[in-house]
Amino acid sequence: AEIAQGRLEAILNFQTMVIELTGMEIANASLLDESTAAAEAMTLLFDVRTREQKKNKITKFFVSEEVLPQTLSVLQTRSIPIGIELVIGNHETFDFSDDFFGALLQYPGKFGQVYDYAEFIAKANQNNIKVGVAADILALVKLVPPGEMGASVVVGTTQRFGIPMGYGGPHAAYFATKEEYKRSMPGRIIGVSQDADGNRALRMALQTREQHIKREKATSNICTAQVLLSVMAGMFAVYHGPKGLQYIADTIHATASTLADALNKLGVYQINTAFFDTILVKADAKKVKASAENKEVNFYYIDENTISISLNETTQLNDINEIIAIFAEALDKDFFKIDELISESNYPTHLIRKSEFLKHEVFNKYHSETSLMRYIKKLERKDLSLNHSMIALGSCTMKLNAAAEMLPLSMPYWNAIHPFAPLNQVEGYTKMLKKLEQQLNKITGFAGTTLQPNSGAQGEYAGLMTIRAYHLSRGDKQRTVCLIPASAHGTNPASAAMAGMTIILT
Repeated sequence: AEIAQGRLEAILNFQTMVIELTGMEIANASLLDESTAAAEAMTLLFDVRTREQKKNKITKFFVSEEVLPQTLSVLQTRSIPIGIELVIGNHETFDFSDDFFGALLQYPGKFGQVYDYAEFIAKANQNNIKVGVAADILALVKLVPPGEMGASVVVGTTQRFGIPMGYGGPHAAYFATKEEYKRSMPGRIIGVSQDADGNRALRMALQTREQHIKREKATSNICTAQVLLSVMAGMFAVYHGPKGLQYIADTIHATASTLADALNKLGVYQINTAFFDTILVKADAKKVKASAENKEVNFYYIDENTISISLNETTQLNDINEIIAIFAEALDKDFFKIDELISESNYPTHLIRKSEFLKHEVFNKYHSETSLMRYIKKLERKDLSLNHSMIALGSCTMKLNAAAEMLPLSMPYWNAIHPFAPLNQVEGYTKMLKKLEQQLNKITGFAGTTLQPNSGAQGEYAGLMTIRAYHLSRGDKQRTVCLIPASAHGTNPASAAMAGMTIILT
């Protein structure tokens, strides 16, 4: 990796961006997705329990009911084999029992409410309950960062930094924590060092945590990063800088506030008392859905009377007016047009961020297309990559990304599909995925294939969890030993350990 100094600098930019926006002390080079990052946060907090907690076998982990459903699903899968008991509930009524070692909060919550978690985190820390926060990184431009509230880990996705939704991915997740927990962190970390001549050089740091050295005792089975996506997200921050990100965040919030105000005039009241980009309203979902689908617009229908609407930087005034027209038609009210955004901030003053971020020169220098292109070219000249020669590195996730595969990244009809879009709107994706599954079935000789694992290590884990589930389904609870060759890749024993297996090297 050290032969790619330009790429390492781009990843270091990503790490710096994450550290400053979250208010934490150290960040890794990215993870596979937000849900996996949250599961890794849970594992880290389990690993750094106090000696007393380990002695007393404290295994309960609190998960706020505001956590995203896909994240909760991954937490449930990952917790069982390693002996963690998940307790899901309302963070406002949590009792801070000494039966818990950690907690996970969502900031803002899954329906858009911005909560003040400072008191919760303070009480948790007083009771030796370390707190992880899954945070919207763009919201952190305007909101007090979790690090300033005392959080131990902050995770999330950087999809909002210039990466298309792509029907759910790929996106670079981020993972940030305190310096004291750095040896329990998952994934790659890029550090600043010196070469043999004393010149500044970047390198992979703290590798003794990782699978190729620690094997089954590694902090995680993840030995990779979403490098392309983290480079793209980092360059988004380099190009826009702190002022540009503030402008984007302010515009999104103003758009959401304008929509909330307009719907209020129609008699549709906002439930969220403080929000960044998502409004939650009470209305007849059936009528609104019928009107919306006629105009080819999707909302999130939580139940028959509750609707959630999330906005982003692509949402324009004409989109707001279309939403107003949908609700006016559904509720048999008169339509009125909005001509400008309202500028008032919706969040409480004590939750507004006051600390500076992205202070490094790299985030304040390249704010034109030409200067950014020259900076990227400068980094490219420091790399040995496929446009120079073959690379003497390789693994299951380091193969050539052909131009034909990269091109769809910029095609809106391919990359703009929301992961929760109704199935009748994603027939092309469904056909493609099913065809790929059938091809893999034929190649491997198996009856079924899952495309969900986001890396080779995740594929290993999914396979081992399938084997585990098979034995449990037959009542063979005692069959927990996994034989692994001593020559195997380090992720093999690390994945087996995560699946709760006893490892015997052969």
